[in-house]
Amino acid sequence: MARKATRIKTNTFSVRYQTRDEVEVAIKEIGDLQRKLEAKVIEQNNRLAEITEEYAPQMNEIKAELEPIQAAVQAWCESHRDELTNNGKTKTGNFNTGDVQWRQRPPSVSVRGADSVIENLHTLGLTRFIRTKEEVNKEAMLNEPELASMVAGVTIKTGIEDFVITPFEQDVS
Repeated sequence: MARKATRIKTNTFSVRYQTRDEVEVAIKEIGDLQRKLEAKVIEQNNRLAEITEEYAPQMNEIKAELEPIQAAVQAWCESHRDELTNNGKTKTGNFNTGDVQWRQRPPSVSVRGADSVIENLHTLGLTRFIRTKEEVNKEAMLNEPELASMVAGVTIKTGIEDFVITPFEQDVS
């Protein structure tokens, strides 16, 4: 199975090897080390999957045991809410072993079919509910770098050179 070669990008660096042969050996070594790293990532993921598989049934058992107890505590507390919250003056009920709380979630909006919602908002004249996002057009700045670089806060970077090493795939057997 042919895989896409992994590329390594780095900033250019001062030369350490003295001969072409040394560089060829180094590139081979980079490829070997990359394959070792990939093998370790696979090994790690396999072990994580094994651990997850081992603990999932135990955790599900505990959750199943926990749910009816939580539901029963909630039911009792709901029926005694006035007593626990001092007739609604607090949102917390205190017990010797812990507290129960009633918390109001903040309001939220969910939108399904954003395009159709936007169309409906336009139709109803509710454009105040539509956000128009302004952002810097970097492509246009790259087309006119001299003018764009005059703007405070804008820097146009050019001439940055990356050095890329792409070792050939070798059979690891």
